[in-house]
Amino acid sequence: MATKIRLKRMGGKKDPFYRVVVADSRSPRDGRFIEEIGYYDPTRQPEAINIDEEKALKWLKTGAQPSDTAKALLRKAGVWQKYMETKAK
Repeated sequence: MATKIRLKRMGGKKDPFYRVVVADSRSPRDGRFIEEIGYYDPTRQPEAINIDEEKALKWLKTGAQPSDTAKALLRKAGVWQKYMETKAK
C-alpha cells in the first residue's frame, strides 16, 4: 500500500481549513485516511501550522511520500529538516 501525506480540506466556502493526513494514494482528497497528523489554517494571521512531529517522522521513515504542499508545510514546521538529518545518519 502506497501512502501519502497530504491535505484534507475542511471548513466552509471561502473559509478553508486543512487537516494534514496520511492516506492511501488511491483514496480521494477528502475521503478515507489512515491517520491525522496535524492541521493548517491559512485564514489566521499569521497562518497556523500544527504538525505532530513524532507521527510525521514515523510515517516519513516508513515510506510515506508528502505532496508538494505537505512538504512545504513540513519544512515550515521544521519536521522535514529533522527527517533529512535522521536519513543522512
